[in-house]
Amino acid sequence: MPQFVIEREVPGAANLTDAQWREIAQKSVQALKEMGPEIRWLQSYVTGDKVYCVYFAPDEATIKDHARRAGVPANRVSAVRRLLDPASAA
Repeated sequence: MPQFVIEREVPGAANLTDAQWREIAQKSVQALKEMGPEIRWLQSYVTGDKVYCVYFAPDEATIKDHARRAGVPANRVSAVRRLLDPASAA
C-alpha cells in the first residue's frame, strides 16, 4: 500500500499537554475505525508548530478524508517514493 507523509500545521504543537494529544489521537483513531482497513496510521513526529505523520493509504484523497473526519489539518500530503535508511549505504 502507498505510504504518505502528512505535514500538519498545529500552532504550539510542542506545547500541547498529554491530555490534549490523547484527545487528538482518539479522534484520529475513531476516524480510522470508521474508514476501515484501507488507511493506517504508522506514527507521528511533533516539532515546534508542526506535526509530521506517516500513513499507509490507497491515495491522497483518503488521507484528506481522514483529516476532515478527525478534525485535523493536512496542509501538505506527500507520497513516499523511496525509503532510505543506514542500510541503504551498504
